[in-house]
Amino acid sequence: MKVIAAYLLLVLGGNTAPTAEDIKGVLGSVGADCDDSRIELLLTQVKGKDITELIASGREKLASVPSGGGAPMAVAASGGGSAAAPAAAEQKKEEKVEEKEESDDDMGFSLFD
Repeated sequence: MKVIAAYLLLVLGGNTAPTAEDIKGVLGSVGADCDDSRIELLLTQVKGKDITELIASGREKLASVPSGGGAPMAVAASGGGSAAAPAAAEQKKEEKVEEKEESDDDMGFSLFD
């Protein structure tokens, strides 16, 4: 995933055809290690293809994948970005934790017992 992210950062930065050395440079700048075989695999898969078309076809494929929750998929399909879905999941976890903490406040007995 980090190899893909580095590739996309390079494309976003204006490099329309990043090389293996470019990707290694980005990953090395943040102290991440990289596997040369994964870099070469990515470069062979995207060679001669437009990145925006690849992303669009990937979104179409993801839209057809069934999921348990409708809200995160709707956000991803509408192009809202991937940061919204984890934030929603994190908020749900926080709500569950708060409910549990509130029930622990009664200390095991009720006022009317």
